[in-house]
Amino acid sequence: MATEAQGEEGGLVFHPMDQFIVKPLFGDGPVGLFTITNVTLWMALTVIAVVLLMVLGTSKRSTIPGRMQSVGELAYGFIYKMVEDVAGKDAVGFFPYIMTLFMFIVFANFLGLIPMSFTTTSHFAVTVVLALLVFLTVTIVGFVKNGAGFLGLFWVSSAPLALRPILAVIEIISYFVRPVSHSIRLAGNLMAGHAVIKVFAGFAAIAVVSPVSVLAITAMYGLEVLVSFIQAYVFTILTCVYLKDALHPSH
Repeated sequence: MATEAQGEEGGLVFHPMDQFIVKPLFGDGPVGLFTITNVTLWMALTVIAVVLLMVLGTSKRSTIPGRMQSVGELAYGFIYKMVEDVAGKDAVGFFPYIMTLFMFIVFANFLGLIPMSFTTTSHFAVTVVLALLVFLTVTIVGFVKNGAGFLGLFWVSSAPLALRPILAVIEIISYFVRPVSHSIRLAGNLMAGHAVIKVFAGFAAIAVVSPVSVLAITAMYGLEVLVSFIQAYVFTILTCVYLKDALHPSH
């Protein structure tokens, strides 16, 4: 820790963004299209963790559930109610997709809090793909279910007639900005929190400020646990909102 926090001339040197560097898992060569990296490893561990909880943890269903079954049932009920309340009962058919999204994001976020781990959802390459999948799914569903009527999403019929064209342009721009804000919100919050923790960890090498730094790290870590869940929840509930727009596009 001291070698990381102090430079050659005794000054403090922090590299809080080094934890987000994508590195090959085997060797030191360049990262190619099929290179197995730290991102590959932690995404695979995320999938395994979700399978262990939702499949193996609930395989032996009992009237009095164990811990894993209880967590699985709570997650199932929580997301099902969210889909039904936000997007409507006709959106329940999309529950498996939304449930998968939530479980992947929340597990990726929590696994990223393990020391020496890699937070895959702090990378825009991951969150942009997730956001684009939601955007394409919602758009396709909107046109398949409503046809040209889906364009009613951009026409605010309750507004004065003179303002409707202007509002239509604003609605179209905001619609295509959705995947940008959807992805940046998730990756940006996680990246910022982990970077702050790394900075406080660097200050922990200094004896004078070490106790304060340890307290700050503890507080930030607790906050990051909360943020990890909240960001998964926000991403999921926004997906439900967008799905509602696709199923019921008229204002």
